Amino acid sequence: MLTAILVLAGIGLALGALLGWASDYFKVEEDPIVDKIDAILPQTQCGQCGFPGCRPYAEAIAKGEADINRCPPGGEANIKQLAELLGVEAKPLGEGLEPKPKAVAVIDENTCIGCTLCIQACPVDAIVGASKQLHTIVADLCTGCELCLAPCPVDCIAMTVIPARLDNWKWQYPVIHLRQVA
Repeated sequence: MLTAILVLAGIGLALGALLGWASDYFKVEEDPIVDKIDAILPQTQCGQCGFPGCRPYAEAIAKGEADINRCPPGGEANIKQLAELLGVEAKPLGEGLEPKPKAVAVIDENTCIGCTLCIQACPVDAIVGASKQLHTIVADLCTGCELCLAPCPVDCIAMTVIPARLDNWKWQYPVIHLRQVA
C-alpha cells in the first residue's frame, strides 16, 4: 500500500512539474496597450462604437482597425486621453455620433408588463425583475448604454440625465504635455 501511495505521489509531482513548465513555455503575452486603452474607455458596453463592448473596441484601436473617436459615452475627454496615450492627434467625435451626458434608465412602474426583454438586453445586469413582474433599474449599476430602450414593447423605459452634484461631480483634468529638456 505504501508503494502505491508513493507511486501516485510521484506521478502527481511529475505531472504538476510538467504543467508548470507548460504554462510558462506556452504563455501568451497580451498587448499591454489594449489594457491601457480599455481602462480609459467608460465600460458602458453599449456598442455605439460599432463593437460589441469596450474590450473589443480597445483591441481594434490597438490593431489600428478603429479610430479613437467612436465612443459617444466617453466624449471629448475620452478622445483626448486616448490621443495622449497613443501619441496621435485628438479628433472630434466621429461622424454621426453625438456626445451624451451621463444618464441612467428609469422604468415607469405603471406601464411595465414584465416581459423581461430589457433584462435580456442589459449588458451589465442592472435590471432586476421576473416574468410578469415589475422590473426595476439598479441605478448604481446602470451605465446609460440605452440598449434596454429598443426591445421594450410598451416604451416604459426612459433615460434620465444624472445632474452634477457634489457626490458625483468629477474634475475634468486638462491633458498636460510634458517635454523632455535636453
